[in-house]
Amino acid sequence: MSNDRFAFKHFEVYHDRCAMKVGTDAVLLGAWADVAQARRVLDIGTGTGIIALMVAQRSKAIITAVDLDADAVEQAKENVLRSPWSDRIEVIHQDVREFSVDVRFDGIVSNPPYFVDNLKSPDHQRALARHTDNLSFRELLRSVDSLLSDDGLFSVILPSEALDSFWSLALEFKLYPCRQAEIMTKASSPVKRVMLELRRKSGGYISEWIALRDASGAYSEAYRELTKDFYLKL
Repeated sequence: MSNDRFAFKHFEVYHDRCAMKVGTDAVLLGAWADVAQARRVLDIGTGTGIIALMVAQRSKAIITAVDLDADAVEQAKENVLRSPWSDRIEVIHQDVREFSVDVRFDGIVSNPPYFVDNLKSPDHQRALARHTDNLSFRELLRSVDSLLSDDGLFSVILPSEALDSFWSLALEFKLYPCRQAEIMTKASSPVKRVMLELRRKSGGYISEWIALRDASGAYSEAYRELTKDFYLKL
């Protein structure tokens, strides 16, 4: 397989012009987010378009995907056009902080930039994708608050060390966590990522954990089950 693309069972993602390549975080969120009943979904920071494509495969929703990076947007558009769901996905070159539509979304997903204090990459495009300078967690949550329907769900993946601050900010916007998945390399490893689902109503909470690999180093049964409709093989 070429380094320029990643082939899934039902679509391909080219990522040679995108700062952030196809990675485990996006696949996890695209497979985990609750979108089965969604009618309209917004993908914030779509990058290659991979999460939008996964949501399209898992639902019948109309999907809007936005990103600040012009090159990523053009490549995401091409990825969408090659997919079976080009009639249901629109990719827009847009700062979500300035994004305004007449409708609200009953599903919002985001694999946001999250490295706040780390040394920045000298590559401007990659730095833009990886750091929160251009979209802080507060600005992300403010955008979600303005765009999420009353009964909608917002799903996001974060580094574990950012969870507490993100959770506190979400509560300021009256967005309440209702489901969480802790991600670790192995069951004995520290938690590296957390997927969080939020809604406007408090009450009820489900927590789980997913180890990507088993004790032997092979992909775990839980990860295989979560991603079985996407990967050609694991």
